[in-house]
Amino acid sequence: MISSLLVANRGEIACRVFRTCAELGIRTVAVHSDADENALHTRAADTAVRLPGVTPAETYLRGDLIVKAAVAAGADAVHPGYGFLAENAGFARAVLDAGLVWIGPPPRAIEAMASKTRAKELMGVRPLREVTEADLPVLVKAAAGGGGRGMRIVRRLKDLDAELAAARAEALSAFGDGEVFVEPYLGGEAGGRHVEVQVLADTHGTVWTLGTRDCSLQRRHQKVVEEAPAPGLPADTERELRELAVQAARAVDYSGAGTVEFLVADGRAHFLEMNTRLQVEHPVTEAVFGVDLVALQIRVAEGHALDAEPPAARGHAVEARLYAEDPARDWAPQTGTLHRLSVPGVRLDTGYGDGDAIGVHYDPLIAKAVAHAPTRAEALRKLAGALERAAVHGPVTNRDLLVRSLRHEEFASGRMDTGFYDRHLAELTAPAPDPDPYAPLAAALADAHGRSRFGGWRNVPSQPQVKRYLMAGEEHEVRYRHTRAGLAADAVGVRVVHADACLVVLEAGGIRRRYEIARYGERVYAGPTALTALPRFPDPVAQRLPGSLLAPMPGTVVRVADGLAVGDAVRAGQPLLWLEAMKMEHKISAPVTGTLSALHAAPGRQVEVGALLAVVEATREDQ
Repeated sequence: MISSLLVANRGEIACRVFRTCAELGIRTVAVHSDADENALHTRAADTAVRLPGVTPAETYLRGDLIVKAAVAAGADAVHPGYGFLAENAGFARAVLDAGLVWIGPPPRAIEAMASKTRAKELMGVRPLREVTEADLPVLVKAAAGGGGRGMRIVRRLKDLDAELAAARAEALSAFGDGEVFVEPYLGGEAGGRHVEVQVLADTHGTVWTLGTRDCSLQRRHQKVVEEAPAPGLPADTERELRELAVQAARAVDYSGAGTVEFLVADGRAHFLEMNTRLQVEHPVTEAVFGVDLVALQIRVAEGHALDAEPPAARGHAVEARLYAEDPARDWAPQTGTLHRLSVPGVRLDTGYGDGDAIGVHYDPLIAKAVAHAPTRAEALRKLAGALERAAVHGPVTNRDLLVRSLRHEEFASGRMDTGFYDRHLAELTAPAPDPDPYAPLAAALADAHGRSRFGGWRNVPSQPQVKRYLMAGEEHEVRYRHTRAGLAADAVGVRVVHADACLVVLEAGGIRRRYEIARYGERVYAGPTALTALPRFPDPVAQRLPGSLLAPMPGTVVRVADGLAVGDAVRAGQPLLWLEAMKMEHKISAPVTGTLSALHAAPGRQVEVGALLAVVEATREDQ
């Protein structure tokens, strides 16, 4: 039996595996980069081993160092989590060659299925070898790994070479493997849904299928909302998916947990890939079937047999991924301190604790919130309500987008497809039409608590105090007074029931509203509402030259367009350079047609958000 287990990963999946290990009485070993020295997964493990460096290539992609860490720490098993080396057959062999137990499928099964090109050939699907105009649009995909990295949609033949190069670079950085391939794109415009089947197999010939999952809500080919079971599938389609999943598993003598993914379009199921690992969205299957997939992975690795049939499904589960990113700004990743995270009433899988820093080196996933209920409608309501009430104090997140997505009529009715965000992003990220009008007042009263108007009181009316806040992209001014009875709102019909630095209770129109207040510098939270305190006398705004290209996020310059130099003529929309942040590449393009008058970016340069990268002087007709 396994007594000590190392997780060759980081963040929430490492914490997730450690939680099951603790319940089973298994000691845990973490590995960590220098950037993760004080990360939650490092703190949660019984033992931690340093991997020198900060980039994935230096640390979590170094299978040799991870195997050495496992041996040095006395672990007798390795769980790969997902991403990084989870689908690397060479790493699995190295673990086994070191005399350790591998919590995953046999290396030969990984070789057959983890490479999407070989998996498609095994399932009778061949990628495109040569691309013509008639094949467009096409999808460039990384042969290894997942999570949307190394994927590009190509709609014009002249863009293919550049997108192939970008996909190779991103895949190499994320997975240590730059192999990519091209296949027909069957995306949202074709009405496609991303549906997958969870499989679990033992070494005694039993293969379970644990229902379906729908993962159609995606951004940049990475899943955002997942649910089980996939709603509205015809019985014959679901049966076909399950049969194909079993066929894929048996074809390679699979054992352990895996997922077979399909695009369901035009009434047909198109095989996409088999992920030979645990999926990010596995909690929805756990909720519906009442199982612990990590515990079952460990049992299978120890040689135990599964029951002849899986447990019966019960109810519906939905998972939403909370990312540190701004959907309204092209999903730009965000960094900073996560001061507080609380999502009451639902399962929360996270790799962060209060006060932890969200850095630039890894995926922007903060947490996964999972709701389970007897019906789909109840599960959606439960999760949307929990996220709406959540305390997420720190960088900008996609929380509001998630709430609106869960309540959107198209999604709520089960009619979504993979083009959901392409169609609806603008409305889902628009400023709230009715932000809480009392939140700024509550923030101002909490800030004023304990202050007096002067050193003492006069027998004259107090002058109103004024505070300004930025809320939902708009400036709000509020007024209040110091009175002998305490703080009072300078607004008709609003009564201050209670006010201190942490709690404000207001009454308006006969309705009491309670606000828990938290402040971090100029950032203020009045209940779930985020505000920014504005200075009384704003500093002059720093001037930038027209045409300035500023870094939209902190990251590393990975490429500059070939031959680009100061003095070059550029056209609006022309790609000039690429930043890598949180394992994704972000293209920076010329804002106008004109002349490149300054270039401050170079490959390898680390930049902070707002850093000046380049300047394009517009031609006269574009000014």
